This record gives sequence, C-alpha cells and structure tokens, in this order.
Amino acid sequence: MRISVVALTLVALLPARATAQNPDLSGALRWRTIGPFRAGRARALAGLPGQPTVFYIGFDNGGLWRSSDYGSNWEPLFDREATGSIGAIAVAPSSPNIIYVGTGAGIIRPDLATGNGMYRSNDTGRTWTQLGLAETQMIAYVDVDPTNPDRLFVAALGHPYGPNAERGIYRSTDGGRTFEKVLYKDEYTSGNEVRIVPSNPNTVYAALWQQQSTFYEYAAFGPDSTWPGAGGIYKSIDGGTTWTQLTNGLPPVLEANIAIAPSNPQVIYAMIASVNPAGGSGPVSFYKSSDGHHHRHRRSTPPRPHRWRRPAADRRRPQERQRRLQCVDRHVAHGRRWHELVGGAWLARR
Repeated sequence: MRISVVALTLVALLPARATAQNPDLSGALRWRTIGPFRAGRARALAGLPGQPTVFYIGFDNGGLWRSSDYGSNWEPLFDREATGSIGAIAVAPSSPNIIYVGTGAGIIRPDLATGNGMYRSNDTGRTWTQLGLAETQMIAYVDVDPTNPDRLFVAALGHPYGPNAERGIYRSTDGGRTFEKVLYKDEYTSGNEVRIVPSNPNTVYAALWQQQSTFYEYAAFGPDSTWPGAGGIYKSIDGGTTWTQLTNGLPPVLEANIAIAPSNPQVIYAMIASVNPAGGSGPVSFYKSSDGHHHRHRRSTPPRPHRWRRPAADRRRPQERQRRLQCVDRHVAHGRRWHELVGGAWLARR
C-alpha cells in the first residue's frame, strides 16, 4: 500500500499539466506506481513551476529523492547526511538551485524518526550545509519568499514526546545562517504550517497546534490542550514580526492546515480539526475565506475527516483545490460535495 500511496501523492506536484486539460479527459486517466519503491511514508513534496518534469520527495525515514523525468527515474540526494528523516522541502522560486530541507518526520505520530534541523543546498541537492534548529527535532513546513531566496519561514513541531522551547514559527533573512523565533506560544505548542502570500511576501499565515505522541498512541498535552486556545491560525502583515490570531467564523482550533490560491491571494482554504471538549480532536471541516481571512465560511465536512490534512489550491482557478496526506484528492466548486475516487482520494463537485 505504501508504494501506491507515494504514486498518488506525487500527482499533486503536477498541477499545471492537470489544470490545462479538460476535466472530463483527466477523469479517464488511471493511476500507476512510479516509485521510488520501498521508501516509506512521504509528507514532504516540492516541484518547480515551469519545470513539470522535476520534483522532489522526502520520506519519514527514507531520505530525499529527485526525479527529472516525471518519476521514471529517481536519484537519492541525502544519503551522506546524518539523518534520513525528511519533514519539509522548499525550492526557492527565484533561484531553483537553492533547496531547503527540514528534517524530522513532519507529523507527530507513534512511529516516527526525528531529525537534526534545517539544511540548505545551493546546487540542486548535490551538496548540503546543515543550518541549525537541531533541537526542533521535527520540522513540518518550510516556505521561501518568492522574490528572495535568503528569506524563509520554518514551522517547527519540536520534541514529539515532551515539551521543549525549540518549537513554533522561525524566520531567517540571511539564507539560514541565523533563525529568529517570531511566533511562539509556549513549550507545548508546535508550529504546524507557515505560508507566504506569493503576491505580497509581507503577508504570512501560520498554524499552531498542540500534540504529543507516546510510543503507542496519540495524546494531546500541555496545560490547555483541550481548550480553545490550544491551537489556531495566525496572520502577519509585516513580514512575520507581529501576528494576529484569526477567529472570525472559525471553531476552537486544535489543528489546522491552510492553502492560499496563487491566482487570487484573497481566497484561502483551511482544513480544521476543532477541539473536542472531552479531550483530543473533534470534527474536521473544510473552510474557505474570500476576503483575505477576514471572514471564514464552513463549506463542508469531508468523508473520513480524521484522515484529512493539507490542502493545496489550484494555480489557475481558485475555486479548485487539492489536498494531500498520504494520498491525493482533487475537487472543484468549493468543496460542496465529495465523491470517493481511489485509494482514499476524494473528488468534490458542485
């Protein structure tokens, strides 16, 4: 099943090709496995706009790989480094030779491999420099300023089995030589995601949450892990220096993942796991804002919502979005109705 899961996930990296086709024609396409084989669970993905043949994928404990031919062949890029656990990959849009990698599984669960911080490559992954943030252990997301390859944000989960201060949202303005913690709540609250608005890099969104795992099960932790303040979505309009928590139209947030429509940055999507008053995660629902997150509207609750995670908006049409977890789904018409496709994938139509 893991091999099929990887194949499904990689399709999410080819939005330009998919959206250029007639939906009726693309609906007739069949899934096939493209590897790399036996690499494990994958969360970290990155492609190159304008170069649909090239993409990168990182695995929980299977290293970092690159394909330059739509997945027909794969090259390992991280075998000489001290960790093989990859949680996040970001290619600098303005300088695609520069790649940032955040290590650690990128998701808190019982079976995971921790990492040792951030890495940077200036030569498309041939050589690497370790940058720091080693004690974060788990990095969930990295985003790079589309106009400046040396400015980036990092969402750090922190230690998976206990509290520590090295977690939250970090910013670097010197290519990773130094990092500044810019959004931090406490030693229990992790940085789950961070997104730069492509058309206005001074506007940044981030998500915080609280989660810990024992060696055999999930467990929320911290003094307020079952209360509305445990997690949330935040927005900065000054490049990450100050932040405001967004609450209008949203439930008490335990965990959230967000997506910004590249064609219209006012359109923002979120998958939100709300707080269960009895403890742990409550329902997971899909939300949309059309005014830059000033107001949010719940669109639907997808089937099997406990498996829902990160959305990704279509590059050309903001009403279409994709999401990925260990598989891929595509839907149109703002997510009003959902239809199962294959291997845990879902399609929504008006």
